[in-house]
Amino acid sequence: MTGSAGLLIRSDLIIPERELSVRASRASGPGGQNVNRVSTKIELRFDLPGTSALDAGCKARLRRLAEGRLDADGFVVIVSQVTRSQSQNLEDAKARLAELIRAALVVPKRRKKTRPTRASKERRLDQKRRQSQKKQGRGQGDD
Repeated sequence: MTGSAGLLIRSDLIIPERELSVRASRASGPGGQNVNRVSTKIELRFDLPGTSALDAGCKARLRRLAEGRLDADGFVVIVSQVTRSQSQNLEDAKARLAELIRAALVVPKRRKKTRPTRASKERRLDQKRRQSQKKQGRGQGDD
Protein backbone atom coordinates (compact mmCIF):
# COMPACT_ATOMS: atom_id res chain seq x y z
CA MET A 1 0.00 0.00 0.00
CA THR A 2 2.67 2.49 0.95
CA GLY A 3 6.20 2.76 -0.22
CA SER A 4 9.15 4.86 0.79
CA ALA A 5 8.16 7.35 -1.91
CA GLY A 6 4.53 7.72 -0.85
CA LEU A 7 1.05 6.31 -1.22
CA LEU A 8 0.57 3.94 -4.18
CA ILE A 9 -2.75 4.63 -5.91
CA ARG A 10 -2.13 2.60 -9.07
CA SER A 11 0.95 1.53 -11.02
CA ASP A 12 1.36 4.92 -12.71
CA LEU A 13 0.32 7.15 -9.80
CA ILE A 14 1.98 7.64 -6.42
CA ILE A 15 1.05 10.40 -3.98
CA PRO A 16 4.34 11.78 -2.57
CA GLU A 17 4.84 11.40 1.18
CA ARG A 18 5.43 15.16 1.52
CA GLU A 19 1.78 15.81 0.52
CA LEU A 20 0.52 13.63 3.38
CA SER A 21 0.66 14.51 7.06
CA VAL A 22 -0.25 12.22 9.93
CA ARG A 23 -1.33 13.13 13.44
CA ALA A 24 -2.04 10.64 16.22
CA SER A 25 -4.30 11.31 19.18
CA ARG A 26 -6.20 9.39 21.81
CA ALA A 27 -9.09 7.37 20.45
CA SER A 28 -12.52 7.19 22.04
CA GLY A 29 -14.44 4.03 22.80
CA PRO A 30 -13.42 0.73 24.38
CA GLY A 31 -9.81 -0.14 25.07
CA GLY A 32 -9.49 -0.24 28.85
CA GLN A 33 -6.45 1.49 30.31
CA ASN A 34 -4.85 1.40 26.86
CA VAL A 35 -7.27 4.04 25.57
CA ASN A 36 -6.04 6.54 28.17
CA ARG A 37 -2.34 5.97 27.52
CA VAL A 38 -1.79 5.31 23.82
CA SER A 39 -2.53 7.62 20.90
CA THR A 40 -4.07 5.18 18.42
CA LYS A 41 -6.49 7.45 16.55
CA ILE A 42 -4.98 8.58 13.25
CA GLU A 43 -5.78 11.76 11.33
CA LEU A 44 -4.38 11.62 7.81
CA ARG A 45 -4.32 14.92 5.90
CA PHE A 46 -3.81 15.14 2.14
CA ASP A 47 -2.75 18.46 0.59
CA LEU A 48 -5.33 18.58 -2.21
CA PRO A 49 -4.74 22.20 -3.32
CA GLY A 50 -0.96 21.80 -3.36
CA THR A 51 -0.64 18.34 -4.89
CA SER A 52 1.22 17.94 -8.15
CA ALA A 53 0.27 14.28 -8.58
CA LEU A 54 -3.31 14.94 -9.75
CA ASP A 55 -4.58 16.98 -12.69
CA ALA A 56 -7.17 19.75 -12.33
CA GLY A 57 -10.13 17.58 -13.38
CA CYS A 58 -9.24 14.86 -10.89
CA LYS A 59 -8.80 17.47 -8.13
CA ALA A 60 -12.26 18.87 -8.84
CA ARG A 61 -13.85 15.39 -8.77
CA LEU A 62 -12.01 14.54 -5.54
CA ARG A 63 -13.14 17.83 -3.99
CA ARG A 64 -16.74 16.91 -4.83
CA LEU A 65 -16.37 13.31 -3.56
CA ALA A 66 -14.66 14.32 -0.31
CA GLU A 67 -16.86 17.35 0.34
CA GLY A 68 -17.58 16.41 3.96
CA ARG A 69 -13.93 15.56 4.63
CA LEU A 70 -12.39 18.88 3.56
CA ASP A 71 -11.02 21.28 6.16
CA ALA A 72 -10.87 25.08 5.85
CA ASP A 73 -7.58 24.92 3.92
CA GLY A 74 -8.96 22.45 1.37
CA PHE A 75 -7.03 19.48 2.77
CA VAL A 76 -8.73 16.06 2.67
CA VAL A 77 -8.89 14.73 6.25
CA ILE A 78 -9.35 10.99 6.88
CA VAL A 79 -9.78 9.87 10.51
CA SER A 80 -9.40 6.24 11.54
CA GLN A 81 -9.84 4.73 14.98
CA VAL A 82 -11.27 1.32 14.08
CA THR A 83 -8.54 -0.72 15.77
CA ARG A 84 -6.45 -0.41 18.92
CA SER A 85 -3.28 -0.33 16.83
CA GLN A 86 -1.88 2.95 15.57
CA SER A 87 -0.15 1.29 12.60
CA GLN A 88 -3.33 -0.55 11.54
CA ASN A 89 -5.33 2.68 11.80
CA LEU A 90 -2.71 4.42 9.65
CA GLU A 91 -2.95 1.68 7.01
CA ASP A 92 -6.76 1.90 7.15
CA ALA A 93 -6.69 5.69 6.67
CA LYS A 94 -4.25 5.40 3.76
CA ALA A 95 -6.36 2.68 2.14
CA ARG A 96 -9.49 4.85 2.44
CA LEU A 97 -7.69 7.85 0.94
CA ALA A 98 -6.35 5.72 -1.92
CA GLU A 99 -9.87 4.40 -2.62
CA LEU A 100 -11.24 7.95 -2.65
CA ILE A 101 -8.54 9.08 -5.09
CA ARG A 102 -9.14 6.03 -7.31
CA ALA A 103 -12.84 6.95 -7.47
CA ALA A 104 -11.91 10.52 -8.45
CA LEU A 105 -9.64 9.26 -11.26
CA VAL A 106 -12.63 7.78 -13.10
CA VAL A 107 -13.84 10.30 -15.66
CA PRO A 108 -17.64 10.08 -15.93
CA LYS A 109 -19.08 9.54 -19.38
CA ARG A 110 -20.83 12.52 -20.90
CA ARG A 111 -24.55 12.04 -21.27
CA LYS A 112 -25.84 12.08 -24.82
CA LYS A 113 -29.04 14.03 -25.22
CA THR A 114 -31.83 11.88 -26.58
CA ARG A 115 -35.41 12.59 -27.52
CA PRO A 116 -38.36 10.40 -26.62
CA THR A 117 -39.71 8.35 -29.51
CA ARG A 118 -43.12 9.05 -30.96
CA ALA A 119 -44.41 5.71 -29.59
CA SER A 120 -43.24 6.56 -26.05
CA LYS A 121 -44.95 9.97 -26.28
CA GLU A 122 -48.17 8.30 -27.42
CA ARG A 123 -47.97 5.73 -24.60
CA ARG A 124 -47.48 8.50 -22.05
CA LEU A 125 -50.41 10.55 -23.38
CA ASP A 126 -52.63 7.45 -23.58
CA GLN A 127 -51.80 6.60 -19.97
CA LYS A 128 -52.62 10.18 -18.94
CA ARG A 129 -55.98 9.96 -20.73
CA ARG A 130 -56.83 6.69 -18.99
CA GLN A 131 -55.86 8.08 -15.60
CA SER A 132 -57.97 11.19 -16.24
CA GLN A 133 -61.00 9.13 -17.26
CA LYS A 134 -60.60 6.92 -14.20
CA LYS A 135 -60.58 9.95 -11.90
CA GLN A 136 -63.51 11.65 -13.69
CA GLY A 137 -65.53 8.46 -13.25
CA ARG A 138 -65.18 8.73 -9.48
CA GLY A 139 -67.65 10.63 -7.35
CA GLN A 140 -70.43 10.82 -9.93
CA GLY A 141 -73.04 9.03 -7.92
CA ASP A 142 -76.55 9.94 -6.75
CA ASP A 143 -76.64 11.94 -3.53
